[in-house]
Amino acid sequence: MPDKTLWERHMERNTGYAFDMEAGQCVRITSQTIIDFVCFNRDNLRERFDQARTKANQRKVFISTGDQLISKLNNPMMTIIEDTFEGHHDLQEGMCSRKRHELAAAKGIWEKTYGRPLSEMPPRGCTENLGGVLAPYGIAVEDVPSPFNIFQHMIIHADTGELEHSHIRPKPPGAYVTLRAEMRLLAAISTCPDMAAGGTTGATVALIAAA
Repeated sequence: MPDKTLWERHMERNTGYAFDMEAGQCVRITSQTIIDFVCFNRDNLRERFDQARTKANQRKVFISTGDQLISKLNNPMMTIIEDTFEGHHDLQEGMCSRKRHELAAAKGIWEKTYGRPLSEMPPRGCTENLGGVLAPYGIAVEDVPSPFNIFQHMIIHADTGELEHSHIRPKPPGAYVTLRAEMRLLAAISTCPDMAAGGTTGATVALIAAA
C-alpha cells in the first residue's frame, strides 16, 4: 500500500475540488458525510465515469474493496483498494442541486425526505459544486456524470425499487475510501450539503504517490 502523501486538503461542507491524478496514484477520502465523486480520462475528457457501466459490468449495485469505477467506454478508471465504511455506497441517486431541492419542495416531499424545515434548504448542491470546479477544464455542467456517492447509504426496497434515504453515516472520526487510478485522470469531489444528516462536517482528501 502506498504511503507517500503528495498533498492533503481539507474541504468544508458543500464545496467542490478538482485535481489531476497519474496512473497508479491513489486518492484517500476521509469523511463523516456524503461525498460525490466523478472522474474523467485526462487524455480524453469526453470519456468519463459511468454509473450504469460500473453496475452492469460487475453485476452489482453496491461496490467496495476490489471493485472498479468503469467508464462509458467500458474501461476501468479506478479500483477501490480500501473501504472502512460499514454501510453501502450509492450508484443510484445522482447529484443534489438547488433545483432538485426546489422540485421536492414543490411536490411537498422535501421536509419528509430530509427531516428539516424548508428554511434550511441549501442554496446549492453537488451539481453546482462539481460544475463550478470542472468549468475551467471546459466541462459543461450538463456533461458532469452522475457520481459515485461515497458514504451515501440508500435503502432500496426489493419489491418496488423505491429509494429511501437513510441516516447511516461513518461514525466519528469518519471512515475512508482509497481509490487507485488505472489511467491518467481528472477527478472531482463535492462534499454534499447532506441535509438528511445535518451536513455538519467536511472531508479530508489526500493524494498518495504510486507504489
